[in-house]
Amino acid sequence: MASLFTPSPTTTSSSGDTIYVAAVPLKAAAGPPQLIMSMAYSLNISNLQHFMVLIKPSSPIRQEVLVFDFQPRNPESIEAAISLLSGNLIPGSDSQTMISNVICVVLQRRLKNVPRQRCWMVGSSKGNDAMEMAMEFNKSWETDLRVGFHDCRHYTNELVQHLTGEMQIVERLPRS
Repeated sequence: MASLFTPSPTTTSSSGDTIYVAAVPLKAAAGPPQLIMSMAYSLNISNLQHFMVLIKPSSPIRQEVLVFDFQPRNPESIEAAISLLSGNLIPGSDSQTMISNVICVVLQRRLKNVPRQRCWMVGSSKGNDAMEMAMEFNKSWETDLRVGFHDCRHYTNELVQHLTGEMQIVERLPRS
């Protein structure tokens, strides 16, 4: 079962869809990308995690959980690992300039259930259709990625704020 995060009282009283934040460790393909990630871990670069927003529809009919996140199209490539760890800008899918074959995208996918680990319930959405709200939000999201300035943490914080009103959610999650 997902952990219960203690949101402000206003986000849990609505009858909207339930909003969660999940985190997974960053991973890399075998070979040089994995070596780069191992070096980052050994240098104590903490919180090498990928954050995403999950929406569980409030419909009485059982539906899959929707996942929204922002990342390089191929996050396990050597180019993505080098760009991410060096702090270089990775152009988005809507960018006019392509530096390499690494581009960033906003993804939407489905899960059968809410993950049992590293997942926190934030609260209910302000509107009745959080999926539609998220898709509208994604239309205006700038897809150029730069770690620490415009990355999955910022995307998660801003999408959660748009959906629930909760601010800076990633910074308030329990560390484990």
